[in-house]
Amino acid sequence: MHRRGINYLLSLITTLGLLAGCQAASPATKQASSQSSKASSKSTHSTIKHQSPAHPYQHWHAVKVVHLPILMYHSISSGNQLRVPAKEFRAEMTYLKTHGYRTLTANEAVYALKYRRLPQKKVVWVTLDDSYKDNMTAAWPILKQTHQHATINFITGFTHKKNHLTLADAKQMQASGNIDFQSHTVRHLDLNNLTYQVQLTELSSSKKWLDHNLQQNTQVICYPAGRANNQTIKADKQAGYQYALSTAPGIATSAQNAYNLTRQRVVPGMSLTAFQTLLTTTNE
Repeated sequence: MHRRGINYLLSLITTLGLLAGCQAASPATKQASSQSSKASSKSTHSTIKHQSPAHPYQHWHAVKVVHLPILMYHSISSGNQLRVPAKEFRAEMTYLKTHGYRTLTANEAVYALKYRRLPQKKVVWVTLDDSYKDNMTAAWPILKQTHQHATINFITGFTHKKNHLTLADAKQMQASGNIDFQSHTVRHLDLNNLTYQVQLTELSSSKKWLDHNLQQNTQVICYPAGRANNQTIKADKQAGYQYALSTAPGIATSAQNAYNLTRQRVVPGMSLTAFQTLLTTTNE
């Protein structure tokens, strides 16, 4: 019995020792596990944080030369050669949709011309000059209904004129995703008749106004009279524009002077056959 008692006591002491060891190791084990979990979480967070979003142009294909029809509209109404009736504008936007054209945003057009890349063969850039009120009341509903996009070349000093868009109008239209805005200067003066400093002020002030009020980087200037001289182009660059639109006819290309892009004027009474000829390109 005495030996049994001793053996029992030794067994009990050993068991208690093991239990004590387990209890002592438990906090350390938990701490190590916690640290491992935190490290894993930190690593995952770091990976997510440093992942860049998909490039919006990653699926665009390279071409030797971009041929981009830039359609030129003004008022969507009737009365003279600068006014295209809403019925005709609707037919033309419907034509673009049914024939598989992609209407580019200003930023997309700049990217296409600068890097010679396109999302597809059939592309077009729809522009409306002078920021008339009917761009909102007549053109915008049609663009939304036909799922097309257009750029309005905005005269920043005309926001308080009765027949022109206000800043509130521009913000509302921009938010829809169907419209973007680029510069048409402050006062819509013929830049060729101005000194370099006045040209620079017109160009810089309108860009700053658009950048600030629409929270964007305005990259395109549309010349009010459609013309530019060497001083104008110098001022374009100093003001921070990447491209400029003229009124000279023709399909714009990536081989053209970036500060004198040609456009295709859409006139009232034009048949859809004639309209189609404005779009003919050789993009491959």
